This record gives sequence, structure tokens and C-alpha cells, in this order.
Amino acid sequence: MDLEGGWDYENRMVEPGYTPEDQAVENPLRPRTFDQYIGQDKVKENLKIYIEAAKSRKESLDHVLLYGPPGLGKTTLAGIVAGELGVNLRITSGPAIEKPGDLAALLTNLSPGDVLFIDEVHRLPRTVEEILYPAMEDFALDIITGKGQMAASYHLPLPRFTLVGATTRAGQLSAPLRDRFGVVLRLELYSPPELGKIVMRSAGILNAQIEADAALEIASRSRGTPRIANRLLKRVRDFAEVMSGGVITLNTAKIALDRMEIDELGLDSSDRNMLKAIIENYNGGPVGLETLAAVIGEESVTIEDVNEPYLMQIGFLTRTPRGRCATAAAYLHLGYPVPGRLREDGQLTLDEG
Repeated sequence: MDLEGGWDYENRMVEPGYTPEDQAVENPLRPRTFDQYIGQDKVKENLKIYIEAAKSRKESLDHVLLYGPPGLGKTTLAGIVAGELGVNLRITSGPAIEKPGDLAALLTNLSPGDVLFIDEVHRLPRTVEEILYPAMEDFALDIITGKGQMAASYHLPLPRFTLVGATTRAGQLSAPLRDRFGVVLRLELYSPPELGKIVMRSAGILNAQIEADAALEIASRSRGTPRIANRLLKRVRDFAEVMSGGVITLNTAKIALDRMEIDELGLDSSDRNMLKAIIENYNGGPVGLETLAAVIGEESVTIEDVNEPYLMQIGFLTRTPRGRCATAAAYLHLGYPVPGRLREDGQLTLDEG
């Protein structure tokens, strides 16, 4: 994209959110057990203990809240939890449950011990959320039908179940809902070596030959996110079919990723244009979100949800009360001379120092 052209972020290769194409890619690649699940060691170990304790007591697992950036495996973990417990998994999302009746239909069809997974749980409507409180706490539904003198109240007991909620914005959960989760776990971005193992495993499932250094190259440009790594692997495999006899070599991976305009740190053209706009148009910032969105032709919510989290994670962007600022590391990465004010602040990389 250029600064005037805008960008369809739904088609970005480094978009961490779920896209329709991921359905075909992720399903066969999803781990089914903890042993197959690579990374998130602290989360896995804790979940194993909670599950074993619940099974030994012959109780349902306490409600679990998984939060962290998109694409890290929250849905996969919910499936593993259900598999380890030996129960059914029902999957839905917050926006899909529009009214209390939708939630009641889901809950009344659960069997004892089942796992109900609600993605984007922070987007549940308030009326639905209030019905969910007694369901989580007392395993019962209190439903009122009709109006006025014709109103009737029904108390429906529910089987004991486990709610696994997933969110990318834990801060937007209401306190009453958050407090009803007995297990709260944060998923962290993956390291390149962990992602390299995931790429090697996925390549094996896809019957694609790949060299270890090529897997690490794909991993290093995947922004710490398995979903992006698997998506890039599929595209690099296409290049390998044409360029290197179906074998994904380091050279093939580099050429493919460069052609997709994904640099060695996982930044794509949208990320770079955003940083260039801050540096060239606003002397490195600060610049307000809405102003920045207008300059690069992007939606402000896309900048907040897609661009900013990773740029802040790698130290290329800071947020201040006055707006967004590019750091010395961003200047160096894009080949700009670092301003004196950033040098005085000590914002230099080890190489520059």
C-alpha cells in the first residue's frame, strides 16, 4: 500500500485475527493433546494440574478465562481441555449470542461436565451477561417470560458445566463476569524457536518438506503468533513448489517472504508506512490516532488492534497522552538517522551504541 491507498487488513498475511481461509489451514493443524501443543508451558502445566484435580474429585473443571493477543491458540486449548476431560466441546462467540434465549438454548443442551467455549466473551450483550451470572455460579437459569400480569418466572436447573471464555481485551470484561472465572490464564507471544517447532510440525502434517533454517526464518517473521506462522508456511510452500522442487529451503523462504513484503522482523508494508508517516510527517510524533488513521488511509480500530500491539511489543512505537511516537529503534530499522532528542533519551540499540 502507499500512504494514499489504504489497506484491506482482512487480507494481510500478518493479520493475527481469524480469517475464513484459516478454517481450511488450521483445522488439520490443531493439536489435540497437551503433548502436541507447543509453547505456553506455564499455562499448560497449570491446566494439567487443574484438570487432574477435577477428575480425581469427579467434579467439573472450574470456569476458565484465557486472554492474550489473537492467534495464540485459545480455541485450541479449549478443545484440548474438553479432550482431556473426556467431554463434549460446544463453541460459540460473544457476538453470536444476541439475546438471553440464545444462551438458554446453548446451556440447556449441555451434558454434565461439557465445556462451553465462548470466544470474544467481552462482546456479550449486557442482557445475556446478566443471565450468565447465575448459570456460572449456581448452575441454574432464571427466565421471565411475558409482560405485566402475564409474566411468569421459570427456574431451570442446569448440568454442571465448564465455561471457557477467550478474549483479546480482558480490560473490557465487566468485574462481575471476570470474578466468576476461577482460573484466569494469560497466553504470551511465542519465541522464534517455539514457532520454528510449530512450523516443522505443521509442515509434516501438510506433507511439505522443509529445512530447519527455513522453518526458523518463517518463524522469525511471524510476529510471535502460530496462526500467522501457519499462514505464511502455506504461502511459502506455494513458492517452493515452483522454485525449489517442493522443498522449502532457506533461500526459497526468504524470497517468498520478501515478495510478500514481510521483513525480517515481521513488519509488512502497512506497519512500515505507519511508522514512516509518523517519522516523515510528524517528526517522529506525537500524533493522534485519528490523525494518523486519516494520513495512512486506515481505520483507527485496525491500527489499535493490528498494527500497534506488535510495534509496541518490539519497541518501535510508544503511546503517550499526546499521541503515538516512533522510537529510535524504528528510525534505525527503516534507515532514518536518529534525531538528537532520541539519542539524548538513550533510545539507541546495542548495535548503534
